[in-house]
Amino acid sequence: MAYNLLKGKKGLIFGALNEKSIAWKTAEKAYEEGATLVLTNAPVSVRMGNIEELAQKCDTIVIPADATKVEDLENLIVKGMEQVGGKFDFILHSIGMSPNVRKGRTYDDLDYFLLNQTLDISAVSFHKVLQVCRKMDAINEWGSVVALSYIAAQRTLYGYNDMADAKALLESIARSFGYIYGREKNIRINTVSQSPTMTTAGGGIMGFDKLMDFAERMSPLGNATAEECAEYLITLFSDLTKKVTMQNLYHDGGYSSMGMSRAAMSIYNEGLDYQDVKVDLSKKSKKED
Repeated sequence: MAYNLLKGKKGLIFGALNEKSIAWKTAEKAYEEGATLVLTNAPVSVRMGNIEELAQKCDTIVIPADATKVEDLENLIVKGMEQVGGKFDFILHSIGMSPNVRKGRTYDDLDYFLLNQTLDISAVSFHKVLQVCRKMDAINEWGSVVALSYIAAQRTLYGYNDMADAKALLESIARSFGYIYGREKNIRINTVSQSPTMTTAGGGIMGFDKLMDFAERMSPLGNATAEECAEYLITLFSDLTKKVTMQNLYHDGGYSSMGMSRAAMSIYNEGLDYQDVKVDLSKKSKKED
């Protein structure tokens, strides 16, 4: 059901690749809620995915842009504003990729050249988007900018690798630019820490299926889906959240507030005798001493 929450608003959405993408779902929801959109992704992603299909659904165009290149972003903003007929009211940054993860490099054996690429693609690109938009005066007063984050920015999660560093930087950028943009034009900037979601990017993380299962067991409400995340993002783009800024907002079914749940604990109890575990731990402790 649509509520016309974004009627008359103009948006720019980064990162839609295919139907699994949170950005894809968000574009569909934003269009349903009355927004006029521009879609963008890196040229290679535009070729690999089927974002043109999404553009047809949303009655718009795709403007390829490498978000790590300022000149590409400047071209995107100029052509994007021409397409929607004015400044943007909301922007979604849904960009993240780690070459180290793709190449199987562990956190204690990173390739530092690849680490710089991870940070540039997944975090510094957010700064570049915001800086270009500010210099070009591309966002309307009371506009809203959101970037997608993950709880690995605060907690260590096995296998998430240097993407955790990137997400921590991403959230810092949102706070710093949120202050600047807020005081100048009442523009709010937030990050949303979503449940692990089986997108194309998420699927590349080592052991991601098991991570999703564990998060599902830990979360009182279960994992939030890509579509549910899109619905939450729509509220952040709307005028209903005009005083929410510089926040990292958890959209994870309660996972971020949990220590241990009964459902998660049950997987450790299956087929194990507590006394045997206690003895094994005791032996391990004495050996380490």
